[in-house]
Amino acid sequence: MDKFTVFPDKAITGTGPVSKAFLDMGIQSFQDACRYVYELPYGYNSDRDDLMILFKENMGTCSTKHAVIATLAAELGLLITRGVGIYAMTEAIVTGTEKILAEYNLPYVPMIHCFLEYGKYRIDLTEGNRNGKNRPIDNFLYTDRVEATISAKDEYMIYRKALSEVILKRAELKGADITRILHAREEGLKLLKANLQKP
Repeated sequence: MDKFTVFPDKAITGTGPVSKAFLDMGIQSFQDACRYVYELPYGYNSDRDDLMILFKENMGTCSTKHAVIATLAAELGLLITRGVGIYAMTEAIVTGTEKILAEYNLPYVPMIHCFLEYGKYRIDLTEGNRNGKNRPIDNFLYTDRVEATISAKDEYMIYRKALSEVILKRAELKGADITRILHAREEGLKLLKANLQKP
């Protein structure tokens, strides 16, 4: 992934809700807004479909952090979009995954992650932010471009569709069915949340 400093900088002059939220905090440029969001602690929000939850709870995940910045970019007319990807979660990426893989007899757990796109660049505002992962996500099994404020339900439907149409057709997943993958995913989400609590 690339650093957010590849983004163009622009004064925040928009009248949209995200522009107003940043201006109310005294943050006046797009780069400074990105830095603010990047430096916020990683944490699971109480309502990820609430665009303003990041400001209310002073933390966020890849979903809520990127929703805010993608929306701000749209308010300012910047050509920055939100992408989602499905990556292969293994022990190397998330400590504790090996147990899940053994239980479900899988080579990896397909997990969803989102990021921002700007031209040829991909930016993750949660990278290195004590997000439960040991390293950045640089390789994806599947990617798609989505609305800045895509709902949790719609994001899950993209995941389900990608599993059926793309990922389960991969040779290394021969014999695996969608039910087994979905159960493993639930365990993967629990593991990521549990890893946030570790020092």
